[in-house]
Amino acid sequence: MFKNLTFEFENMVENVVIIGGGPAGLSAAIYLARAGLKPLVFAGSPPGGQLTLTSEVENYPGFESILGSELIEKMRNQAKKFGARIVDENVIEVKFNKSEIRNPKSEKNLKFENSKIVSNFEIRASKLYSTKSIIITTGAKALWLNLPSETRLRGKGVSACATCDGFFFREKTVAVIGGGDTALEEALTLTKFAKKVYIIHRRDFFRASKIMQERVLKNKKIEVIWNSVVEEIIGEKKVEGIKIRNSKFEIRILKLDGVFVAIGHKPDTDLFKGQVELDEKGYVKILEKRSTSVKGVFVAGDCADPYYRQAVTAAGTGVEAALEVERYLET
Repeated sequence: MFKNLTFEFENMVENVVIIGGGPAGLSAAIYLARAGLKPLVFAGSPPGGQLTLTSEVENYPGFESILGSELIEKMRNQAKKFGARIVDENVIEVKFNKSEIRNPKSEKNLKFENSKIVSNFEIRASKLYSTKSIIITTGAKALWLNLPSETRLRGKGVSACATCDGFFFREKTVAVIGGGDTALEEALTLTKFAKKVYIIHRRDFFRASKIMQERVLKNKKIEVIWNSVVEEIIGEKKVEGIKIRNSKFEIRILKLDGVFVAIGHKPDTDLFKGQVELDEKGYVKILEKRSTSVKGVFVAGDCADPYYRQAVTAAGTGVEAALEVERYLET
């Protein structure tokens, strides 16, 4: 891996590489491009992150209503307008030098036009790249039930975010799948909009915190269906109901307008195992000011945020990371 890699001129070394093409990565790219740093963005394949799986977005400032894919496209065009380069490829390998920096003057195999110190970060996609700094913005993926009907109706009544989509289910009936804190939080959020909320849980007890359980069980809008799993989401063009099976193998059909899957999220950080410090759930650890355990490597967005997971918060942390990269390169 990365053997015999040499560079003859410094212009072959990127100022900054952004890994991820969602709101965090593209917001960082806009700021860095306007600063004249010509960021290189690996947006992934397919590009855009979780936002492209969302239909209408009504809680992103400046847009009363916009499709998730359209919002991403506007961000991409804005970044490219200022000089960012966007490549729709997946990074398949990274190599972060734990010694943090190297001095070209002390290395006979490297010839540069000047003596600037260059961080030794190497990235492989369709070819090898070297860069002075990196921003990780690979996001997190919602865990799904892996039902064909779920995939078909995603964005058409199937969601993984009550904060994002709850507004669309005013006075409707919905179900939340799961039994942890996330599921119960989703259910409580949905009671602000929906007239009826079912919680479908495969066990006969919740794994959530006691206070969350008390709030849910006291809420008159919520009905818990224990020891049951979803076998199918019913509907062709939109969610019309679900088929559930209980521990006695009894089948029940519930008429619904929406299904919220809340069985967890997985940060998309496998690429960085052994390269930067991750927490026990796989999220990138932030030391301070968006920096990671490796100097010159920064992080933004959902891959370091197990709590908020919103497009606008991801975009904000992308801006923070961009400003920190500017300061880092200046020093």
